[in-house]
Amino acid sequence: MNKIRRIGGANALYLLGLFSLAGCERPSSEPLGTEAAAARSPAATGPHQATGMKIGEVTDTQAIIWTRLTREPERIGSEAPMPEFRYRAPASDELIDAPPGRFHPHDWVPVVIYPEGSSLDSIEGAVRGAPGETRVLYRPAGGDDWHSTAWTAVDPERDFTRQFTLTGLTPATDYALRIEARSAQSAMLGSQLDGQFRTAPLPDEPARIVFAVTTGQAYRDQDAPGGGFRMYPAIIDLEPSFFVHTGDIVYYDAWAKNIDLARWGWARMYSLPTNFEFQRQVPSYFMKDDHDTWQDDTWPTQQSTYMGDFTFRQGIEVFTEQVPMGELTYRTFRWGQDVQIWLVEGRDYRSANPDPDGPEKTIWGAEQKAWFKETVAASDATFRILISPTPFVGPDIEGKSDSHANDAFATEGRELREFMTQAENMIVICGDRHWQYVSVHAATGLREYATGAASDSHAGGWLSNDDVRPEHRYLNIIGGFLSVTAERRDGTPTLTLRHHGVDGEVLNEDILVAE
Repeated sequence: MNKIRRIGGANALYLLGLFSLAGCERPSSEPLGTEAAAARSPAATGPHQATGMKIGEVTDTQAIIWTRLTREPERIGSEAPMPEFRYRAPASDELIDAPPGRFHPHDWVPVVIYPEGSSLDSIEGAVRGAPGETRVLYRPAGGDDWHSTAWTAVDPERDFTRQFTLTGLTPATDYALRIEARSAQSAMLGSQLDGQFRTAPLPDEPARIVFAVTTGQAYRDQDAPGGGFRMYPAIIDLEPSFFVHTGDIVYYDAWAKNIDLARWGWARMYSLPTNFEFQRQVPSYFMKDDHDTWQDDTWPTQQSTYMGDFTFRQGIEVFTEQVPMGELTYRTFRWGQDVQIWLVEGRDYRSANPDPDGPEKTIWGAEQKAWFKETVAASDATFRILISPTPFVGPDIEGKSDSHANDAFATEGRELREFMTQAENMIVICGDRHWQYVSVHAATGLREYATGAASDSHAGGWLSNDDVRPEHRYLNIIGGFLSVTAERRDGTPTLTLRHHGVDGEVLNEDILVAE
C-alpha cells in the first residue's frame, strides 16, 4: 500500500527561504581547468577533448568515466555551413523538403547535400575524433596521491571514445578527476581536463540527496548566450548529487541519415559550453527514448527508409557508445537509506505500437518487467522512484499510441500501475512530454511528475494551461526541469519535488512524507 502523505501545496515559493537547496559538498582544493585553457598551454599539443567528459553510473563504490579524443581543441562555430536534408518520394526523382510536424513518410528516401567545399568534418558544430591514448586519474578531494587507470587507446570504430570503470571508491566521498590524453607515438601530454563527482552514501545511511531530471533537449532550441541551455547552470546552483536525462537527448529524425551524422549530433550537443561544463561537474544517468534511438515513436521491427542508411540497431549501439553505460540500459541505483531510483528501457524490447493491445503486448519486455518487480519488492528504500522515458498516468495528447498512458498499451500499463501502488512510497517521474505536470491516477492513486522540456522554445504539445483535466494537480507548458530533494525533517523522511523554469525559478512544489 502506498504510504506517501503529501503536505506541500502548489506554487509554494515561500518555502525557498525555509529549506536550503544545498546538496553535497564540492571539493574546493581542485581547480576545474577547462579544455580551452589547456589548449592555450604549450603542453596542449593534442589530441584534445573538445567534447568533454561524462561521469555516469555512480554507486557508493563505482563510477564510469566517458572520454573522447578530438583533433581540434574547439568545435567548429556557427559561421560554418550546414548540409541540406531533402527527400525523394516513391516513383519520383524530385527532391522535396521534409513535411512539417511529426509526420514521417516511411517510404521517402533522404538525400544529404553538402554545400560546395564542405563535408562532415567542416559543418557547424563538427568535432572530429582523433586517435590516441587516454587515462583517468582520480583521488578523494584534497588528497595528495592520484590513483590512475592504465593508458588505453580510444576506439576509432566507436567514434574515438573510451570508457573507464572506477572501482573500490569510498562511499559518500567527493572525488577529483583528471583525464589526460596523448598520441600513441609520444609520451608527451597532449591535453588535460579536470572534473569532480561524489559517490553515493551507503544504503543504510540517512543522507540528504538532491537530484534533477529533464527531457526534450533539441539542438535547435538552445537558449543560453554563447550556446547551450540555461537550465544547466541553474541545476549546478542546486549542487545536485546527480542528474538524470530521461531521453530525447538529441533528435535524430531530421538529420541522422547515417551513423556518422548521428555521431556528429552527439559531438555538437556535448561541445556546447553549458553542456561541456555541466558534465564534468555533475554525474549523470542517461536514458534514451525514441528520438535518440531512431525516429519518432519507434520500435525495433519498424520498417522505414526515412532515416536513410541509419538503422534502429545502429541507434542502440551509438547510444551506449556516446554515454557512460554498463551492459544494460535498464538498471537501479541506491542513494542512501531513503532513495532508490529505477531507470528503464522503453524502446529496445517493445511490441509494435499499432499491434492490438493484450496481455502479450509490451513496452518493457518480459525480462525487464520481471527484473523491475523483483528489485522493487526487494528494496527497503524509504522512497522508490521509477524514472521512465514515457508517461504512465498522463493525461496524454489525443491519438497518441506510444506509452503506458495510452490505450495502445493499456493492459501492461494497468498491470504496472497496480503493482507500483502496492509498493510503499513509490512515485513516477517521466520524460517525453514537452510540458510540466503533476498528475494522480484516478483508479490507483499513482502520482506522476513530468519534467517538461529543457527549454521554453521546446515546450508545447498540450493545448493550453487552461486545459486542466481531473488528473492534474499542476500543469504548465514551459521549459525547465524537475528537482528532487530527499532529507530528514525532525527525523521524518521527506521528498520534495519542485518544477523549475529554465533559470531555476520554482514554479511548483510538492512535499511528500513517508508514513
